[in-house]
Amino acid sequence: MSRIQDAQGVVLTGYISNSEALPTPCINCNDNAEASATSRRTGHYSVQGRPKNASAKPPYNRWNSQDSLDELSMDDYWVEVENIHQSGVQCSDPEQQEEVQLKVADEGEQEEAWLTEAGLATLFDESASDPEDSMVLLSTLTRTQAAAVERRVETLRQTLRKKNKQYHVPDVRDIFKPPGPQGAPLEEAVPEQGSENGKGDVASAGKESSVCKNGAGPVDRGVAELDTALNLDVSFSEQALSSREGSKGTEAQGDADDKLPNFKLLRDKTGTTKVWDLSPQDMKMVRRLVLIEMTALFDTAGVDLKTHKAVKLKVKEYGLFGVPLPNLLEQDQRRMPGAKVPLILQRLICHIEEEGLHTEGLLRIPGSATRVKTVCQELEARFYEGTFPWESLKQHDAASVLKLFIRELPHPLLTVEYLSAFIAVLKLPNKKQQLQALNLLVLLLPESSRDTLKALMEFFQRVIDHKEQNKMTLNNVAVVMAPNIFMFKGFRSKISEQQEFAMATETANIVRLLIRYQNLLWTIPKFIMNQVRKQNMENQKKSRDRAVRKLLKKMAYDREKSEKHEKNAAETDVTQGFIRVQAPQFSKVSMAIQLTEELQASDILARFLSQDSAPSVKREELCLYETGGNIKERCLDEETYMKDLLELNPSAEWVIKSVQH
Repeated sequence: MSRIQDAQGVVLTGYISNSEALPTPCINCNDNAEASATSRRTGHYSVQGRPKNASAKPPYNRWNSQDSLDELSMDDYWVEVENIHQSGVQCSDPEQQEEVQLKVADEGEQEEAWLTEAGLATLFDESASDPEDSMVLLSTLTRTQAAAVERRVETLRQTLRKKNKQYHVPDVRDIFKPPGPQGAPLEEAVPEQGSENGKGDVASAGKESSVCKNGAGPVDRGVAELDTALNLDVSFSEQALSSREGSKGTEAQGDADDKLPNFKLLRDKTGTTKVWDLSPQDMKMVRRLVLIEMTALFDTAGVDLKTHKAVKLKVKEYGLFGVPLPNLLEQDQRRMPGAKVPLILQRLICHIEEEGLHTEGLLRIPGSATRVKTVCQELEARFYEGTFPWESLKQHDAASVLKLFIRELPHPLLTVEYLSAFIAVLKLPNKKQQLQALNLLVLLLPESSRDTLKALMEFFQRVIDHKEQNKMTLNNVAVVMAPNIFMFKGFRSKISEQQEFAMATETANIVRLLIRYQNLLWTIPKFIMNQVRKQNMENQKKSRDRAVRKLLKKMAYDREKSEKHEKNAAETDVTQGFIRVQAPQFSKVSMAIQLTEELQASDILARFLSQDSAPSVKREELCLYETGGNIKERCLDEETYMKDLLELNPSAEWVIKSVQH
């Protein structure tokens, strides 16, 4: 690959494994809407036209093909690419525009970066902090996850040996050495999830009779074998290994599927956990486990996956267009505390929806390039002042500005680190594994990218819901938005026409899956949650054994003495079939609730609301939180069965408070 550098700026460097890796709610439209939208700068794209080897196609009938992608449907993709090139819109200083540069990673560098991100830097760097945390993390891994770690450690050891480096990288047999007799095999040291006896019954992983070792109950036999059922109790990579061993393998479903499967989640009585339901401390552990699991899933499928790494890029630090998402959100949060999605993006979406989603060709038909450029300049100058004339902004112009905002982010919305991983999803053998990989990748995204992506996917779905009027089906939206999401500055100049042509259909299919299954992608799988709970318990056990506890014991004595009565009362409640719920915002700040098999979190909220004549917050703004025990803090979905959850976390406390996300 060629290295191109702007003489006036710093470049963004990325790592790729090979040339194939990279190229191969309705948002409230109310008075606060203007405070919740964001925009970014526009950039210059060195965009070619339709690949020379792509012959002209007859017009595509946008109405007949809604659930499949064939060659004819890609015409809109190339038209969109040409529109991007011909628009020539620039809303920011051209001197600040730089091209993303790609660099092949040095041998071993990828493994070091991966282990560091997974929280396992102590395996190659003895000076890294929290070695005990690393060992706790390793103790919770499934067999396939442990194999993924082993593979990276062994590769790093061999690389450093070749380079005569003096780093001490332990042998993988030492890393996963069981606490029992020395030399016991790995499969006994690292019990696989889904195996009741923990002795490595890989073939049973993912089947309906499986029991998750970390607390997951048996799966409903009536639906576990259905193609549309998603099992979140058992590691995805373990399920993939079981599927691979149980058959000779199946080819990935083609682009011309008649209809995408109607996947659904098996109901978990202990509650579904969304990415925004957990505390930052728990999310840190989730992210490390998800990275390991995602890598294990690709390893199991035999897909060589090497992520990129953003190194340095000269960018705007303020404004609307061309500003990194974290900077933009920090800027917006000074005006609207707690903003999760750029205010300009929210406002653009609201404007399009206020004017009506029935406009034919919405997102597909471009706005006037001259008007769009003028709109960008006026937004930069007048948006935060609240004087921009929204009433004069046309639908197609607004949609063009929205797309421009996305593609003009200094770093891709799906991030430099994981862009190639998103594209590689389609190499997995079936739609279920592809969806599982997308679920993990969404959880890996930085919070700013993840929240912005969610707002966009919800907006696209609302556009599709009006397809009778606007003629924009799932495929139409996916095809038009793919180049805006996956193409970043200078990208097309670095790939061949053949790679570009192949990538077009792949990226459109990825966007199609993101839109179609968005309600599932922000869910944290239960097997990950079980591993987090186990890590918390192990960390608590180690903390109790530390010498510092002796110093704190005397300091905590008086406090423990004063709380002893209340604690004993709470324990007595549990033993007698009650839980005590704290509700500081209500006039009745505490209540003993009798446990029954059918008691749900929603019943507890209703109980408090019925006894409080003037609650300070609305019902939809309240949540019952699980705190302490084997979790830091978790917002419960209203269908959580409290008795089942109490069995999973018997030391938890229960608090009703305003939703934090």
